[in-house]
Amino acid sequence: MRLSVWLVLLSCVLCASADIWQGGRFVWDAAGGAWDMFRAYRDMREANYKNADKYFHARGNYDAAQRGPGGAWAARVISDARENWQSGVSGRGAEDTRADQEANAWGRSGGDPNRYRPAGLPSKY
Repeated sequence: MRLSVWLVLLSCVLCASADIWQGGRFVWDAAGGAWDMFRAYRDMREANYKNADKYFHARGNYDAAQRGPGGAWAARVISDARENWQSGVSGRGAEDTRADQEANAWGRSGGDPNRYRPAGLPSKY
C-alpha cells in the first residue's frame, strides 16, 4: 500500500509541469503498470513453478510497458526497488539479480516474455 501511494505521489510530482491531459495519462498508465506488476507477482506466487521467476519478471514488465511511458516507468521503479531490496535480503547474489534485471529490461523493451517461459508451465500463465 505504501508503495502505491508513493508511486501516485511521485507520478503527480513528475507530471506537475506537463500538460494536464498528458500528465493524467502518465499517472493512469503508471497505476495500471503497477497493477500489471502486482498481477505477475501474484501469478508467480500462485504458480510456484521451478525456474519460472524470469518469465514472470519479463511478463510483468512487458504488460506494464505496453500501457505507455507511465507503465514503463512504474515497471522500472518497481523492478529496481524489488531487486535492490531482494539482493540485500534473499542472499541469492549478484548473478540472480543481474539475470532478473535482464528479464525485466527484455520485457520493458517489448521483447516476448515467452523467451523465459519454462517448459511445462501451465497455459493459464
